[in-house]
Amino acid sequence: MNGLTRTALGALAVGATGLGYASLIERNAFTLRRYTVPVLPHGAAPLRVLHLSDLHLVPRQRRKIEWVRGLAALEPDLVVNTGDNLADLEAVPAAVRAMEPLLELPGVFVLGSNDYFAPSPKNPARYLTNGYRKGLGGQPLPTSDLVDAFAKAGWVDLTNARAALEVAGHDLDFVGVDDPHLNYDRYPGRSELETPSGELTIGVTHAPYTRVLDEMTSDGAGLVIAGHTHGGQLCVPFYGALVTNCDLDRKRAKGVSRWWPGAGSLPSSAAPADAAWMEVSAGLGTSPYAPVRFACRPEATLLTLVAKGS
Repeated sequence: MNGLTRTALGALAVGATGLGYASLIERNAFTLRRYTVPVLPHGAAPLRVLHLSDLHLVPRQRRKIEWVRGLAALEPDLVVNTGDNLADLEAVPAAVRAMEPLLELPGVFVLGSNDYFAPSPKNPARYLTNGYRKGLGGQPLPTSDLVDAFAKAGWVDLTNARAALEVAGHDLDFVGVDDPHLNYDRYPGRSELETPSGELTIGVTHAPYTRVLDEMTSDGAGLVIAGHTHGGQLCVPFYGALVTNCDLDRKRAKGVSRWWPGAGSLPSSAAPADAAWMEVSAGLGTSPYAPVRFACRPEATLLTLVAKGS
């Protein structure tokens, strides 16, 4: 065996090992991220927000279902679900079971493309070039069943809508949009007589396209919560995400950063003092046709909102 052959076989072995780790271990290594975000008025008591996104559930994923159910032990004050719950025509009961203990808490939600259309095989290279946009040709999912289950439990549907809620003694305003990845977003306007009356306006979207982030922060949102990116899903250690599957800068692919109208690719360090805070979740799942994660564990997020200056 010559040196070139040994090198090739070694590279194949390393690749196979990495693929096995990404598909069998890391994609099931669910973790909870915790962030403290100073967005409430001075003197306000803390508020705990659990953010769930991108479960991409199929009924057989019992480990994921039970892990999500266990998040109720955190006793959050509010649950925010930013969509892509489903990945199978029969997944609604599985999603409802996963959320069941959390549905007893105050919650808000928006939908993602995979709440509307079932996934299908696609060339992964298109994703890695940020050139992927889900078409409308996939098999329709039972979206209304999912929405009805969430709404029946009392969660507020923010699909191109506004809402005001009292949560744990806090008066909060919300603005949400339908999935921008499908161009379903229609930003909800308001009359000149309507002004936010709450302590904080929270923007909720599945996909963090910059046009939506600009609309929300121009409208006074002090916090924006989103998913969709999967954190890049396949990341390079010490470099991060390669793509975001939208026009968001890859350095904001997951975690907490600052956003302001026109921020584009400017770093959070360039943010003006009144810039909004943004949290993007790497989500808890993958497409069943690309069941791998590398250097980007599946996650849920617990945000502790505290007073400014804390």
